[in-house]
Amino acid sequence: MNSIALRLVGIGAGVVLLTSAYSRLHSASVMSDAAKAFLNSLDQDQRARATFQLQDEERFDWHYIPKARKGLPLKDMNPAQKHLAHALLSAGLSQRGYIKAITIMSLDEVLRILEQGKGPVRDPEGYFFTVFGEPSETGTWGYRIEGHHISQNFTIVNGKVQGAPSFFGANPAEVREGPRKGLRVLGHEEDLGRTLIQSLNPEQKKAAIVSKDAPADILTTNSRKAALNGQPSGIQASKLDAHQKELLQNLLDEYCYNMPDQVAQGREEQIKKAGNNIYFAWAGGEQPGQGHYYRIQSPSFLVEYDDTQNNANHIHTVWRDFDGDFGLDLLKEHYQTSHR
Repeated sequence: MNSIALRLVGIGAGVVLLTSAYSRLHSASVMSDAAKAFLNSLDQDQRARATFQLQDEERFDWHYIPKARKGLPLKDMNPAQKHLAHALLSAGLSQRGYIKAITIMSLDEVLRILEQGKGPVRDPEGYFFTVFGEPSETGTWGYRIEGHHISQNFTIVNGKVQGAPSFFGANPAEVREGPRKGLRVLGHEEDLGRTLIQSLNPEQKKAAIVSKDAPADILTTNSRKAALNGQPSGIQASKLDAHQKELLQNLLDEYCYNMPDQVAQGREEQIKKAGNNIYFAWAGGEQPGQGHYYRIQSPSFLVEYDDTQNNANHIHTVWRDFDGDFGLDLLKEHYQTSHR
C-alpha cells in the first residue's frame, strides 16, 4: 500500500514538473533566446532593417493587408535565417496558434493561383520580422511578425509578456477547389460563434443581434488604440444559461489558446475577472455562407470577428486589450515602479 502511495506521489510530482516545464517553455526567456538567435544570424544590413528602438513609432504602425512593411521579410533571408525566424514566431504562439499562422501564410499561394496574377502581389514569404529594443529575459523589448492576414505583436517587460494586438485572418476562409479543397484555417472561430448565436432563444437574440447587416470589416481595423464608442453591446453573459455560458467560454478559449501558456493564462484571468460583465454581439446572417460578424467585449479586452468579404469567404479576427495593447499597461507599471 505504501509503495502504491509513493508511486502515486511520484507520478503526481512528475505531472507537476512536466506542467511547470511546459510553462517555462513558453516564457519570456524562450522568446528572448529565439530573438537573439535570429538577430545574431543576420548580417549588418539585415539587422539594420529588422531592428528599431522600443520607443519608435513604427511599433504602433500595425496592419493586416498585403502591403510593404518595415522589417525583414522571409523572402530576404537565407534558409538558416528562415528557420530561426520561424522559431521566433513559434516562441510567441501555442502549437495551435503556430499551425494557424503558417497555414495562413500558405494561403497566399492559393490566392496567387485563384487570382492568376490579378490584384495585389501574393507572396507566402512576404512576412516581416521586426524586433524593438534589446531582447532580454528580464528587460523591456518587443517584436512583431506581420504580413497579409497576420499581425502578432509582443511586448516583454521584466519577464511578463503581452501579446496584443493579435490578428489572424483567412482568405479564402474555406478553400473550395484544388488539392487543398476543404481547408478552413479559422473554422473553429466561425463554427463556435455560429453555435452560440443559434443556441439563443428569440428573446435573447433581440439583445444579441445588433444589426441585420454585418460590417465590411472588424470595427477597430488597425487603430492604434481599440475603441467602440457608441456601438450597441449585445447580450450580457448574465442573461445566458449554463450551457450558453459554456459555449461562450469555448469560443473565448479558441482565442486564448492561440497564444503560449503565459499569455493564455493572462487572458483567462481577464475573462474570470470580468465574470458576467462580458457581452456577445452578432450582426448579419446566422447560416453558413451569409455575411456575419460577432464580437465579445469586456472592460479589459475585445474580440472581433468578421466574415463578409469575397461572398462571405474571407475572415478577419483580432484580440485586443483596451489598456494593454502593445504592452502599454506593463510599461506604465514598469516606469512607475522604476521612477519610485
